[in-house]
Amino acid sequence: MMDRHDEFSNEDRLEWLMNEYGQSITRLAFTYTKNKQLSEDIAQEVFIKCYQKLDGFRHEASYKTWLYRITVNLCKDKLRNWAYRNIVFTDIFQKWSKTTESPENELIHYENSRLISEKILTLPVKYREVIILYYYEELTYNQISELLNLNLPTIKSRLHRARLLLRKLLEGSK
Repeated sequence: MMDRHDEFSNEDRLEWLMNEYGQSITRLAFTYTKNKQLSEDIAQEVFIKCYQKLDGFRHEASYKTWLYRITVNLCKDKLRNWAYRNIVFTDIFQKWSKTTESPENELIHYENSRLISEKILTLPVKYREVIILYYYEELTYNQISELLNLNLPTIKSRLHRARLLLRKLLEGSK
């Protein structure tokens, strides 16, 4: 299945991909690393790898799924590396969210979002990644399954357990 962007040069296609998915890739990387600078570095690496492999893209998945898979793999590689194992939480995930609410509602929303985001970031990676991919990145179960290379029942089970853990964490913070 060809994409209308396939007629573009690789440079134009890369620019389109960066504009279309750059912020999402950075947010996804942040959910793994919990470090803004590192997540931005990973996003750059993702697009470098993307550019290098663009001619070989076979449309077995969407560009979004392909880029997310590259991102997840790079994040896991970084987290396995000893130098990155002790990175501390330095920024709030929700800084990137867009709002058009009144200042009062925005503050309430921000506080609730911040609390939820902080709790999500404390979940083990296997639960955190499915929550982020499903709720924040709005991927389907099948897309998450393909992206993480896990079967569908495992994705559903992890998402269910992640919700239960998150509920306990949120109830404990009241």
